[in-house]
Amino acid sequence: MGNKAMVIDYGYCTGCGSCEVSCRKEKGLSLNEWGIKVSSIGPQKFDDGRWEWDYLPTPSRLCDLCVSRIEEGKKPLCELHCLASVIKVVDVEESSSILAEKNGGKVVVYLP
Repeated sequence: MGNKAMVIDYGYCTGCGSCEVSCRKEKGLSLNEWGIKVSSIGPQKFDDGRWEWDYLPTPSRLCDLCVSRIEEGKKPLCELHCLASVIKVVDVEESSSILAEKNGGKVVVYLP
C-alpha cells in the first residue's frame, strides 16, 4: 500500500462522523478505538466579524486505507460514506497534484 495516500479537503468537512462510524464497523473496533477521528476546531470569531469552525478527519495508526477493499476494486469505507466527498484515497503522485491544485486550501495528505 506504499503507493496510496489519503487526501482530506477538510475545508468542506461537515463533521457528520460517517467516516468514523463506517470505519469502526468495518474494522470491528471498540468504542475507544478509532481508524479515523473527526476533531473540531472552533468556533472562532475573527476581528472582521467572520466565524470559522473546522472539522478535521484524522486517520489513526489503525488506518490501513482499507487495503483489502482497494484490492477488491472498492473504495475505502470512509471515502465511500463521506457525505461531503472530502476524503479521497489516491496514488501518491496524484496527491501532490491535488495539493498543487488547491494551492493554500485546507487540504492534508495522510501516508500510512
